[in-house]
Amino acid sequence: MEIRVARVADALRLLEIYAPYVRETAVTFECEVPTAEEFKRRIASVLEAYPYLVAVEDGRIVGYAYASSFHDRAAYMWSAEVSIYVDRAYHRMGIGRKLYQRLEELLKRQCVTNLNACIAYPNPSSIAFHEKEGYRLVGHFTQCGYKQGRWWDIVWMEKMIGCHTVPPKPWRPFQKV
Repeated sequence: MEIRVARVADALRLLEIYAPYVRETAVTFECEVPTAEEFKRRIASVLEAYPYLVAVEDGRIVGYAYASSFHDRAAYMWSAEVSIYVDRAYHRMGIGRKLYQRLEELLKRQCVTNLNACIAYPNPSSIAFHEKEGYRLVGHFTQCGYKQGRWWDIVWMEKMIGCHTVPPKPWRPFQKV
């Protein structure tokens, strides 16, 4: 399996992976499948500052993961939010783990210290996955998203991947690592 940086040209395949999560689950709180143009814009926007990775098996993209700004205030630049989606036909094959491991390597080189994952609740498989990857539960918000005819909670999980030095090492955009 190859893990490589996503390209804007990957948008259609990534959208194929993402669309069932939008239509059939509360994994994402997005309620309408984005257009291909919008997905291309999102990939390009993430790559301006953070890694956006794809997992390729036998020439086919089978999953993707990316980081984004946790919040847009300058003091948060050492924290990143992480997201991951794996083609449902390829679950439980270690793809998510490989994507996250590579994502973390790159984020460490950017001097990111905190990773944050927002997870719809209940979602025992995602919570278990993140726990195996070293994340811990740090927040639970109740009934904050309405999708599929019901209210959903969210939980936040975090993982520390760097030292919190004073002052911190300068954050570096992905293009510079």
